Amino acid sequence: MYRFLFNSIRSRIWFAVLVLFAVGLSLPLTAHASKKKKADTTAADAAGPRKFGFDPTKLVWPSPPNIGRIHWLDYFAGAKIDYAPAASSKPKASWMDRLAGGQTDTEKVNPKTFPFQMIGPYGIAIDSKGLVYVADQRVGAVFIFNTETRDCHMIRNGLEAHFGWINGLAIDDDDRLFVSDGKMHRVLIFNTKHEVENQISEGLVDPVGLAIDTTNRFLYVVDTQQDQVIVYDADSLKLLRRIGTGGKNHFLTTPGDFGAPQGVAVDGDGNVYVTDTLNNRVEIFDADGSFVSEFGKHGDGPGYLARPKGIAVDSDGHIWVADQMEDRLQVFNREGQLLTYVGTGHGELPGQFKALSGVAIDKQNRVFTTEQEPGRLQVFHYVTDAQAAEEKAKKQEELQKAADRRQKAASVPAAKPAETSPQKTPDPAPQNSVAPTKAPGQ
Repeated sequence: MYRFLFNSIRSRIWFAVLVLFAVGLSLPLTAHASKKKKADTTAADAAGPRKFGFDPTKLVWPSPPNIGRIHWLDYFAGAKIDYAPAASSKPKASWMDRLAGGQTDTEKVNPKTFPFQMIGPYGIAIDSKGLVYVADQRVGAVFIFNTETRDCHMIRNGLEAHFGWINGLAIDDDDRLFVSDGKMHRVLIFNTKHEVENQISEGLVDPVGLAIDTTNRFLYVVDTQQDQVIVYDADSLKLLRRIGTGGKNHFLTTPGDFGAPQGVAVDGDGNVYVTDTLNNRVEIFDADGSFVSEFGKHGDGPGYLARPKGIAVDSDGHIWVADQMEDRLQVFNREGQLLTYVGTGHGELPGQFKALSGVAIDKQNRVFTTEQEPGRLQVFHYVTDAQAAEEKAKKQEELQKAADRRQKAASVPAAKPAETSPQKTPDPAPQNSVAPTKAPGQ
């Protein structure tokens, strides 16, 4: 009996020791969990748009000491996302939600406020207010960016419109939006409230690139499958004419014909520029559709073209070409001479591209590009010829002033050294009357 009692007491003691030991172990684990939770919260607070280890706004092309003609400004990837950590306490679900295992109203996805990100941006257009429109082929929506506030609105498939595979965009002087849809074989027209008001389907198979001549009231639609540029009246939407020979399955290389064209742009004089993608060239036509000239040669170096897609013309008449295969944005003159370019290899850093597709330029000389691999819109600023000439003259004036200062400094005679009072000649050392003793052997 005493042995049993002794064993029972000893067992209780050991049990108490084990309990205390377990409690001691749990305290560090709890503290570690608290630290981990705090670290996770800090990481959530630090999350946000991608940051770079350098200031990308300092990027300029060409590099100094040349006069910079293209400056990097910004990039956009989609709707703004609230990166703040979620509240620690979740709203209490109703008994019906708990019973059904469903989500609360705040946990359910609202397609009207869901922050979509771009996956396959292609065509670009800018309205009179400076809002930037981007057609995303894979999301199936048109993103509308305010570059000042970074707000984003959308025209979404299944809500504001019905899209199949959207490609190109164009906006006229009344801010009507034209959207090409290759899968639905049509061009949709939206009013300023982003409501569908009309469409074009006559003569279209695979519409891609769009451009509007606001002076002559022409709408240019690139039909990639038909190897043609189809011209419509921008107001009545009536088909007027076709540029290029169709039905040859992308094999034509003759001037004025196309092989799977993609992009189109119009300059201030009504001239039309088309990227002839499979022929790796740019063809130029006048406002009547007559062939004028061409430039471009297949290659992988600067000045060459490899599957060009987007195209735009700036206020100085320079031609900007988006080369998808080489991920290079190149600027040419009318003769096809390369002026400058942006993009060295494939990459996701500012000024680099991956699957470069579209390019557009607004009246403020902002240059916009789309690329499909990172799914982003990059923004650059173009320095016009007049601005570059002014900056060059200013630098030359500064150099001349510096040279004049150096010349003036060299012409001033050197200052004479200050005169000093004559020093007295020290007295000669006194002569010793005793003759020195000669050394031995002298």
